[in-house]
Amino acid sequence: MRQAKIQYGTIFCGTLTETDDGEFIFKYDDDYVNQYPTQFITFTMPVRKKEYKDKRLFPFFEGLIPEGWLLDIASKNWKINTNDRMGLILACCQNCIGAVSVQPIQMKDE
Repeated sequence: MRQAKIQYGTIFCGTLTETDDGEFIFKYDDDYVNQYPTQFITFTMPVRKKEYKDKRLFPFFEGLIPEGWLLDIASKNWKINTNDRMGLILACCQNCIGAVSVQPIQMKDE
């Protein structure tokens, strides 16, 4: 399992998880839901208490991953397969253009 904290500006807004089964889960933080009920990270994922689940990485997060020659550089430098979407998110999206950033969560067994 791999996880990341999702920041909206300087505010922690939720957690993105890739399970060992390859499922992706995004869950808004409960405090964020209560304090910022209308401040969603994307129109396709409005703020709610229920988690979002999908077999594929959510399109919003896919859009944060570099493309083209920049993806090639990231893939080669960090030795990440371009199909490892969560690996690319964790490596490349800590300082994105825009309001959303991704901070890797180190698991105890790593």
